Amino acid sequence: MHKNKTLSAWLAFLGGPLGLHRFYLHGLGDTVGWLLPIPTAMGLYGIERVLQYGVDDGWSWVLIPLLGFTWAGCALTAIVYGLSTPEKWNGRHNPGGPADAHSGHTGWLTIGAVTCALLVGATVLMSSIAFSFQRYFEYQIEEASKISQ
Repeated sequence: MHKNKTLSAWLAFLGGPLGLHRFYLHGLGDTVGWLLPIPTAMGLYGIERVLQYGVDDGWSWVLIPLLGFTWAGCALTAIVYGLSTPEKWNGRHNPGGPADAHSGHTGWLTIGAVTCALLVGATVLMSSIAFSFQRYFEYQIEEASKISQ
């Protein structure tokens, strides 16, 4: 069965945090595919903690970036899949077929997946970094004010 580059890029972008692209490309026995939902679930738990305890909850600012970094990594994977050449794609994921098989070609849907992954992935990555650093520096200021009193 030929692995389609466009479908792989969309699965990495939309279902990457659940490991769907890994299962499509490597089968249900893929360890990384089974591990990807763990940081996703931990990040969702961090969001749940913010809703319950507020933004000052220490665990939430540790857990939420896990979701963001996982999603950004999957978006990067979608970009790498979408921008790979047909020869490289087919050589790696369709080794029994011809190097120029249609399943490795880039079309408008592939470009759409790459564009969406770039927009959303960059936004999620920068938001996760900003959230992490903001909470970290606020915590440092609070601790410094406790020491100075």
